Amino acid sequence: MTGGGRWAWAEVDLDAIAHNVGEIRRLSAPSAVWAVVKANGYGHGAVPCAKAALAAGAEGLCVALTEEGLALRVAGIDAPVLVLSQQPPEQFDALATADLTPVLYEPWAVDAFAAAVVRAGRRDQPVHVKVDTGMHRVGASIGDVVALAERVAAAAPTLRLDGLASHLAVADEPEDPFTSLQMQRLDDALASLRAAGIDPPLVHLANSAGALAHPAARRSFVRAGIAIYGIEPGPEVPALALTLRPAMSLRARVSFVRRIGAGERISYGLRHCFDQETTVATLPIGYADGVPRRLAACGGEVLIGGRRRAITGVVTMDQLMVDCGDDDVSAGDEAVLIGEQGGDRIRAEDWAAALDTIGYEIVCGISARVPRRYTGARPTSGEPLGGAR
Repeated sequence: MTGGGRWAWAEVDLDAIAHNVGEIRRLSAPSAVWAVVKANGYGHGAVPCAKAALAAGAEGLCVALTEEGLALRVAGIDAPVLVLSQQPPEQFDALATADLTPVLYEPWAVDAFAAAVVRAGRRDQPVHVKVDTGMHRVGASIGDVVALAERVAAAAPTLRLDGLASHLAVADEPEDPFTSLQMQRLDDALASLRAAGIDPPLVHLANSAGALAHPAARRSFVRAGIAIYGIEPGPEVPALALTLRPAMSLRARVSFVRRIGAGERISYGLRHCFDQETTVATLPIGYADGVPRRLAACGGEVLIGGRRRAITGVVTMDQLMVDCGDDDVSAGDEAVLIGEQGGDRIRAEDWAAALDTIGYEIVCGISARVPRRYTGARPTSGEPLGGAR
């Protein structure tokens, strides 16, 4: 049976999540691992993946939005949750009440968050300060980081500076010297803090690519995102000594089969013409589900009966068509868009390479209307892990 009764679904192997966390822990030790579960766990389901990662030894979680952190708390997760970017001030009360750890990089935000912590009746609330070491997206300037940290210290005992953070811009390009420059800039900022008598207990800047390819970037902990889902951070960052296992597969059942004559055209725009008679199978999944509309034009394939079949014609919003030649294909047959069947495998990275993008975009793009089915690890108490939000 498919999740929710629909003939299109995603399977998420929580044992693969646990395995990948274990592999990254082994590589990164003595640095800890914090699992990044933003964007609904990169499309895999934040709550079940967070629970699997924590059970496998991750020491904390990272999200991008206040709402994402609140969802983890509602699910009963009490591990440290770091919100990776400064949030709107209207959300500071919720952050404080839920004991979420904010990343701050502007003076007004320190003051406003301290006031929110007081309103929440809390104290000794940890915060992390982010320094911009060259990516120029967000973060305090290196020259401002001491004053910002002193502002946090002045808010004691309401606030506690728990960490200094930055983010790597080109860690997925291992030969680029800019990563070393960013690490040196972070070290300079840390030295300035220590000279001012401030020594944050946690320092972190390594994403998945940093953890895999740059040992010097691992620091107190690594923020492992795409790698815990079994996807390489980029084509230049091999799994090294790791054996990462893809956690998600995307599957559908053939919903309709038709024999099409030579010279006939198919799908919107009638752009594809068959040069010989063939069997076409329709799958009830399309670009509203996260299958890019132009995937056929980029050589996209699916697996049916253990064989690769070309997606033919433009992918439509709810359906796509597959050229099955003269093979015997029937409604109800399972098709694999991402995953393994019959000893062959199509990876999210394969889609990414064809579409000139990255694996992150592929899995994050699998929409919420695709039911998620979870296999593998379960909590020892036997409670369900829940599904994707």
